[in-house]
Amino acid sequence: MDMQALLQQAQQMQQQLVEAQQDLEEAEVEGTSGGGLVKVKLSGRGQVEDITVDPKAVDPTDAEETAQTIADLVLAAIRDAEAQVERLQQEKMGPLTEGMPGGGGIPGLPGF
Repeated sequence: MDMQALLQQAQQMQQQLVEAQQDLEEAEVEGTSGGGLVKVKLSGRGQVEDITVDPKAVDPTDAEETAQTIADLVLAAIRDAEAQVERLQQEKMGPLTEGMPGGGGIPGLPGF
């Protein structure tokens, strides 16, 4: 077993993980609902960055129903965006953590 080669592999993997994490930090996904009436933008790490509600979603004659409808649409859009974030994270991180002991947890690298 060549320790130098093993150390080089570990350093390369660490660099790839850092790059993948950076890619996720810079990524942005958009979830929608109601045919685009509500849009939610999330970072690649899953943080809500923006919520947009189209004025067409508002019925001025029924405020109570409109409020509930908008709440439901926002929740659906967030869930849509979260599913996209999960796919993005799997795409970026999955190949790097496959086959690691404990399902991919990497000591010393929080969030992995």
